Amino acid sequence: MSKNTYIQLKPFTGFLFFVLLYVSANSQPNVYSVKNYGARGDGKTDDAAAIQKTIDACAAGGGGTILLPAPFTYLAGPFKLRSNIDFHIAGGATLLANPNEQVYTESAFHENKGEGTIWISGDSVANLSISGTGEINGNGIAFMGAELEDSYVLKPFTISDPRPHVLTLTGGKNIRIKDVHIGNSAYWTVHLIGCNDVVVSGITILNNLKVRNSDGIDIDHSKNVRISDCYIESGDDCICLKNRREFSAFGRCENITVSNCTMTSRSCAIKIGSENMDTIRQVVFTNCIIKKSNRGLGIQNRDEGVVSDILFSDILVEGHLFSDLWWGKAEPIYITAFRRASGNNKDANWRFPPGATEGKVGEIKNIYFSNIRCSSENGVYVSAESKDKISNVYFDHVTLQINKTTSIPGGVYDRRPSLATGLIHDGTAGFYFDSATGISLQNCSVQWGPNKPDYFTYVIDSRHVDTLTLFNLEGKAAFPNRLEAKHIIQ
Repeated sequence: MSKNTYIQLKPFTGFLFFVLLYVSANSQPNVYSVKNYGARGDGKTDDAAAIQKTIDACAAGGGGTILLPAPFTYLAGPFKLRSNIDFHIAGGATLLANPNEQVYTESAFHENKGEGTIWISGDSVANLSISGTGEINGNGIAFMGAELEDSYVLKPFTISDPRPHVLTLTGGKNIRIKDVHIGNSAYWTVHLIGCNDVVVSGITILNNLKVRNSDGIDIDHSKNVRISDCYIESGDDCICLKNRREFSAFGRCENITVSNCTMTSRSCAIKIGSENMDTIRQVVFTNCIIKKSNRGLGIQNRDEGVVSDILFSDILVEGHLFSDLWWGKAEPIYITAFRRASGNNKDANWRFPPGATEGKVGEIKNIYFSNIRCSSENGVYVSAESKDKISNVYFDHVTLQINKTTSIPGGVYDRRPSLATGLIHDGTAGFYFDSATGISLQNCSVQWGPNKPDYFTYVIDSRHVDTLTLFNLEGKAAFPNRLEAKHIIQ
């Protein structure tokens, strides 16, 4: 080959080399696009079968990435995730729940059919991730009745409530959910049942605040779960830990951390309970912001399970009252232990042990609140059916600013759902304790805002509490000319 010929061919050879290099690097044989398996992505055709076919092919091939490419909307009914896959919704892509109630046939709670159905699910999956900056849209409003001022009407049903839960993972291991936008749920949004080693990070959950039962993240009988850097708006609880009776075989819920999250709820932003037939223990909530919520931090024991060793720290709580439809009365911190109410409600037969028509309530113990700043229409509420049910509760640097900000009547504490009276009408105190053992307040304070109705009362109202310790509790009564700062009855 002559020198001139070599010089003429070299640019072409170099270009071809880089083309081959680029193609090789971007072929990604383990990426399975749903478009290649028949998904239309037109927002009208149900693509569930195509999505399922893609998932099954990926799993059969040893795993990889399921890609929902943009800019398409994939309408879909129920489908199941598999092990060893990354279910990836690209930015600009939307996965939309089919609004046809008839396609949802699997109950979210086995034989208990009165609490919704399943849309996206995974059973005994391992090494699963759900990722991308796209959107998973539960199409929740399509399953609602008429819109009211403070809620949506729930459509009547006989046996099965057709409202779909968005994502239900049962018995999973090594689960990662990151970055995606999930929302507009008709029922619970992310339900983790009996899962172990889970990371939920950077996700956004935006549910309609008028939709009842639209929980954000429910951690049920699960272990070693880390939730961080999330933004959640939910009509019902934003993050809830529980042990449902339907899944008792999975054992206790423990080793849970929640950090750097911002939440808004018309029920309770962070809640433990009310379903708890086992043990919830070793849980840390830190560095969170709660805004415009009905209730901030809640422990609500109504079953025989135990709640212990829970730490809340460095949290801002902003709350106000909503209507009686929603559980809660603007309590920024709430701890109650009462036996569950019996009745003929849709799920009464599933709340108690088999064969029982009345249950018991377990202990709440070793609960710590540190550096909590609260601004609400109500104060801290701790109450139990007997002194032995709540013990060793510590408040350190908890500050309360209480001010009337809505037209909704206050002077009420909410103990629903329980055999005891549900709504208690009494004065609003900064700290209201009724029946407990071992409560400590250290470096805490109460301030009253400019709007003070007559039912605003004491800095602390304590009744039937054994071993109450107060150190450097600051504040005056709401009306110091007629009330003392402290009202304590042994």
